[in-house]
Amino acid sequence: MSELQLRKVAIGVTGGIAAYKSIEVLRGLQRAGCEVRVAMTRHACEFVRPLTFRALSGAYVIVDDYSADNPDPIAHITFSQTIDLFVIAPATANTLAKLANGVADDFITSTYLACTAPILIEPAMNSVMWNHPATQRNVQKLRTDGVHIIEPDDGEMACGTIGPGRLSHPERIVSVALEILSRSREQVSPSGSSATQDLINERILITAGATREAIDPVRFISNRSSGKMGFALARAAVQRGAQVRIVAGITTAAPPSDVELIEAASAEDMRAAVFREIDEATIFIAAAAVADYRARHSSPTKIKKSDSDMILELERTPDILSEVARHRKNGQLLVGFAAETDNVTSNAQKKLSQKNLDMVVANDVSREGSGFDSDRNAVTILVRDNPLPIDVPLSPKLEVADRILDEVARLRRPAFSATSAESSKQ
Repeated sequence: MSELQLRKVAIGVTGGIAAYKSIEVLRGLQRAGCEVRVAMTRHACEFVRPLTFRALSGAYVIVDDYSADNPDPIAHITFSQTIDLFVIAPATANTLAKLANGVADDFITSTYLACTAPILIEPAMNSVMWNHPATQRNVQKLRTDGVHIIEPDDGEMACGTIGPGRLSHPERIVSVALEILSRSREQVSPSGSSATQDLINERILITAGATREAIDPVRFISNRSSGKMGFALARAAVQRGAQVRIVAGITTAAPPSDVELIEAASAEDMRAAVFREIDEATIFIAAAAVADYRARHSSPTKIKKSDSDMILELERTPDILSEVARHRKNGQLLVGFAAETDNVTSNAQKKLSQKNLDMVVANDVSREGSGFDSDRNAVTILVRDNPLPIDVPLSPKLEVADRILDEVARLRRPAFSATSAESSKQ
């Protein structure tokens, strides 16, 4: 039996064209062993009939608390307080505004106010509506209230607009929902250290994923990376109380739902994003696989294949971590990663000293069953002023992330003690 079996999930469907995708969310959660119930707004019923959800869930679909055929006239109370997760997908701009401001004029908004379980919201709307300052204020309010939000995808909408606003893929929604359920079941990270909230005063900036350097509109140079390690670090840091932002390149893993994600495709894009955010960060963790080289001249049109060889002239991309280290603020802690295939520890030690870092996490990417694309990793942690490497055996990446953050927390404690002592003298 799955550890998520018998977990009860409620799905709230509001009135947008993406309502039909909620069927796939329901089925995905059921396949994971969850018991799923559905509630709908009246406008959602114009896109998908309640009978569809009733047939798939095997349970009454609530549209109106006071409907004559509703078996529970106070369902917004009993329904909301007997579930383990409340998912609202899609959530329209109107629904976001109501939730953010405490309006309870239908079953879903009333359930939201009465709910004691975690809440996951997936907005979907026209790009202009999504980007409107009012909508962004409402999203920020909900995040401040502890709501998990999966931002909409870029793409073509039903109205023909191209941009952010499409409901995220159902598989991603299901993945994030299951992650939240697992987290709420465990309450602490695998190592148990999240209970200490030892990073509660930290603002952590993490880079994750790979960058792509264009050769032409079709071809590119890149490094291998799924983003799983960077995302695991973000999840573990949030559990330990930190405020976290991620600058993500190209990834294949689902990012955390409760962390602000900034997308950056190329090394230059990532550098620009990092330097927009770095002044606010107390800790910078460079887990991204930034491409080391790019084409000196990128073609604006596809380079046609010919019988002769293609000769590329390459140039170095910006070394983001070295640049951050040269301009670091007083007290800022810097952590680098070193993906190696040989002389792992010695190469990582050179990186630690040459780039003036506080910590380097080294992993042997030639080792089978760990590293790239894997859910597990084995690393060696090198810490400044500590002559002994710290070996972390092959473990799930969330456990490895917590072990890395244990060392981050140890490095921070003397700094905070000194700061507190200095403050007490003044």
